[in-house]
Formats: sequence, structure tokens, C-alpha cells
Amino acid sequence: MNNSAVKAAVLSVLMGAAGSAFADIPAPVDQAYPGTLKLKVDATDLSHRIFNISEVIPAQPGPLTLLYPSWIPGHHSPTGPIDKVAGFEFKANGKPLSWERDPGNVYAFHVDVPKGADSVEVSFKFLSPQDRSQGRVVMTPEMLNLQWNTVALYPAGYYTRQIKVDSCVTLPQDWHYATALEDSHHKGSSYCFKTIDFENLVDSPMFAGKYYKRVDLDPGADTPIHLNVFADKAKDLEISDEGLKAHQALVQQMYKLYGAHHYNHYDFLLALTDKLGGIGLEHHRSSENSGKQDYFTKWDKSWLGRDLLAHEFNHSWDGKYRRPAELWTPTYNQVKQDQGLWVYEGQTQFWGYIVAARSGLWSQENAMDMLALLGATYDKGRPGMKWRTILDTTNDPTIAQRSPLAFRNYQMSEDYYQGGQLIWYAVDAKLRNLSGDKKSLNDFAKAFFGVHPGAWDINTYTFDDVVATLDGIQKYDWASFINARLKGHVNLSDSLKDQGWKLEYNDTPSAAVKAMEDRAKRFDFTYSLGFSVNKDGKLQDVLWDSPAFNAGLSPSMTLIAVNGEAYKAEYLKDAITAAKTNKAPVELLVKEFDQYKTISINYHGGLMYPHLVRIESQPDYLSEILKAL
Repeated sequence: MNNSAVKAAVLSVLMGAAGSAFADIPAPVDQAYPGTLKLKVDATDLSHRIFNISEVIPAQPGPLTLLYPSWIPGHHSPTGPIDKVAGFEFKANGKPLSWERDPGNVYAFHVDVPKGADSVEVSFKFLSPQDRSQGRVVMTPEMLNLQWNTVALYPAGYYTRQIKVDSCVTLPQDWHYATALEDSHHKGSSYCFKTIDFENLVDSPMFAGKYYKRVDLDPGADTPIHLNVFADKAKDLEISDEGLKAHQALVQQMYKLYGAHHYNHYDFLLALTDKLGGIGLEHHRSSENSGKQDYFTKWDKSWLGRDLLAHEFNHSWDGKYRRPAELWTPTYNQVKQDQGLWVYEGQTQFWGYIVAARSGLWSQENAMDMLALLGATYDKGRPGMKWRTILDTTNDPTIAQRSPLAFRNYQMSEDYYQGGQLIWYAVDAKLRNLSGDKKSLNDFAKAFFGVHPGAWDINTYTFDDVVATLDGIQKYDWASFINARLKGHVNLSDSLKDQGWKLEYNDTPSAAVKAMEDRAKRFDFTYSLGFSVNKDGKLQDVLWDSPAFNAGLSPSMTLIAVNGEAYKAEYLKDAITAAKTNKAPVELLVKEFDQYKTISINYHGGLMYPHLVRIESQPDYLSEILKAL
């Protein structure tokens, strides 16, 4: 046998082995699964942060494959926390069954159902993270976040929408809960919910906790919509009239934008905490959100990040109801393709900012400040745009799975959010320009997402569908227009010029920059020296080919001193300002591993912060789109 033949034979054996591992996992069919799964979760072990799970899964004698969800909607990647489940036991008729994990798919478990059995009993534990180094914390002494995909196995071979589930949860005594699931019955602290399909069970997470308040955001409406707030302390549940009105206006502004909604009720789940892990995750009839404890109690200071609820609520239309065709699969264990995220997340980011301003969650000035930061990112802060495209970054959830990167500005990471957002500003400006300001992205929103009122199935689309809808609003070569930005290497900040505003940089920080410094303790010198740094001197990102980068600074370093004085952010600001006139280099003492060294940065341009300034010769589309409907 020659070399090629040997290689072919070995390859055949390897492929056969891999194939046999997957061959035992049946392909899903779109027909009803026989019987209803019974799922019970005990979430009372707060000390150990353990969820104890028991399931009864109807089954026929013979081979049975059970799957743990892998591709989780909203994560856009195979991030199902399989590493955190343990203690599996399988039984039939009360007798233990042997089981085996699939060698080619670690999310699949094989058992043989014995003759005479009509179900399999499964028990296991979800060992949730003890601290952030192990993942997002989902259980604390005051509250928990139950995500059903983390606590359930489901039978392979069927569309998840065809698998019915009866679910129950036992909570700590006297705790409250909120979920999009509908109540069936309860006994003591055990609560059960109406039968629902597995797809919508996973899409209906729960928040629960000691301290809870529920407010109606659309009083008297036929379709109820509530804000469910959980907090570490009871005092943080006090909601001001201004805060309540802004959240009620959020609902009305979204309804006016789309003209239809796609749920029979909706629940915002909001955790105000510094213990539970931060989250912003969309669902069809709810959303998981978190914020600072003073989200309501310091309303005038807490605006930074208040676009979160607008963003996640928008996903009920964009991402959950209307979804890129490649992002829907019949089960949670099939590969999804993320290329449509420039619409799913990019346009949601667009409307998140705008509806935050329209509703009063942000002021108009807040929105303009945030847009200045957004524009500057792609004007000067994304050198990676020279080699990557926005479309290519839609692969990042799978490539990096949101892990930290050494040089994010050059490597880029999920830029379909912000870069996609700027593409939509360009589309809006072009619609207005071509139509004499009679058409805008408002019209696209209603035509594309505001269809089939009341439906809450999944309505998929393609790139061609997006183009066709735009063409129906205003004739143009939209495919080329979008692709030049989506697949090209262009300055995406130019879309703000199209809106009638341009970027300028000066030494005065905007309110957004000040808010980031005050609340996040992050100090941004990206557009001067070329890095950002936290209050402790840890460098967070160093701009590729910036003065700091070229002088030898890297994100692995910690800033110890500035011009001979122990590091403080204000000293660094003073040094940058002084170097503008005295022309002396800014000297930084840094620590890397166990070594100290001095790095001199020959920069004399002063502090630089971005702002938006009107282009008087052009129409002001941007102010127009930020106005409430």
C-alpha cells in the first residue's frame, strides 16, 4: 500500500469512528414527542449554590439519547455550561441504568431503556459558579437566576418545539419569583407551571429573591407588561415617579415604532445587585437584565447603561420573532450561523440608543454623548478595520466566546454590535436623503418587524429579505450600499456625518466620559496617549500603533507612577496637559511580571475626548430620529 493509500485508510477509519459516535444521535424530526417531560428543580441550597434536578422522561425500550443544551440563543455560540453539571443518575422502574457520554459530542448522553419501562428517571446537579472566575454567578443569599437550559436534558430526535414539559421549582421560603411561564399550582415554596414546549421553556427564565417589587408598565392594556425588580436590599426597590414614567414610555415608544408586538404578555426581569453576575439577555416574552443598586434611587446619576432594557426589549421583535434564518435550528445542539447578527444585534443596538432617548431613559444629550463615543471608536479606535470586516466579526461568539483579548481594538470582537449600529445610521440617512426626508428607518422597522400582531412563533429572514424591504420603502441598490460597509474596510463613523454631525476632539470630557470615570472607574486616554486604565493602574487596552503602543506599552502592564509621582488618574491627566506646552515626554513607571521599567511617551497633543458638532450645511437627521414618536 502506498503512502496515499495508507493515509486514505487511516482517514476512513477515523471518519468512521467519528461518524459512528454521531450516528447514534438521531436527527430531529418535526413531530410531537410521545409524552410530557416532568422537570423539577430544587433551588434551595443557597450555601453551596447548587441546583438539584430531577426529570422523568417518557421513553420506549431501546436506545435513548439525551442532550444537554449547547447552542444557547442570545449567546450566539456553543456555551451551554456542560462543565458545571455533575452527579448524573439514570433509572428505569426504580433500577439504576448504565450511561455513557458520547465520545464525539460531550453534550449527548446514551442510555438503554429496558423492556417493560415507559420512562427514564434522571437526576443531576448544576454546580453554579462560586465566584466570577468560574463564570457568571447565578445564586446569592438574596436572589437567583434560574435558566432552564442549565438544568434540563431533553430527548434527541425531535424539534424542541415538539417536546412538551411540565416544570416545577422549589425556592427558599418566603422568596418571590418572576418568569414568563404561566402559573399552574403551588404548594408551600414549590411552584409549578403550565405545560409548555421545551423551546419556550428555555426561553422563559426566572429571577427569584427576597426583595421584590412588580410594577405595571402598561396599565389597563389587553397585553400585560410588567417590570419585575429584585434587589440585594429592600431600600433599592424604591422607584421614583420619573423612573416609572420613563419605563412606561419605553413600552409606548416601542409600540409606536413597530405598530405590533409578538407576545401574549411580557416581563422585564431586573436585578439590582453587585453580587449576582451582570446580564442582559433577550427572550420572546421576557428579558434578563441587571443594573447597579442605585438604578432607581439615584436616577439623575444612573443613566449610563440605562439603554439595556430598551435593547433587550427590542429583541422581542428583532432576534426573537424575526430571526436570521441561519440563527434558528430545530434543537439547541445544532450549529447556528451568526452572519445575520449585524441586523439581530446591530439594529437592536441602533434602536436601543434611540428608544432610550425617546422614552426618557436617557436625555437627548446623553444619547449624543454616547454616539460621539461610538463614532470615535470607528474613527480612530478600531485599527483592526484595516484587516477585518464587520461581517467577519459575526464569527467572534464562536471564535472567542467573549473571553478577554490582548489587543481588542486590533483583533476586534463582536463589532457587529457597534459597527452594525453605525451601518444602520448610514441606511437611515440614505433613506431620508433619497426620499426628501419622507422615509426613514422608522418605516423599515414597521414594515419588517411590525407584522403579524400577537404571533410569538419565529419568523426567519435572509439578507435578500432585508434588501427587498428597504427597496420597497425606497428604490436603491441597497445590497451594494450595505455590503460596502458590512464587507468593506471603511470609516463607519462617516454615517454620523451623513446624519448631519461630525466628530471633533478636545480636552473637555463629555458627561458620558465623566460617568464612566465615576461609576466604572475607567479612564480613557485612547485618543491621546492611546490606552485606557482603571483606578488601580491596570492597563485595559492599548491602541494599536498609538504613541503608547509604539513606546512599548502593552495591556499586561500596571501603571505605577507618572512623571515620578504614584499613579492617580488626575496626575496622568495633568501630565498629558503639561506635555502639550513643555514638550517633555510623559514618563510612566510600569510593572510587568516582577520587573519595573520606565517608558517615555513623546506625545504633545493634550487630552482628547470626542464630541459631536453640527454640520450646518447638511440636514439634521440625527436630532430628528431621537425625538419621541
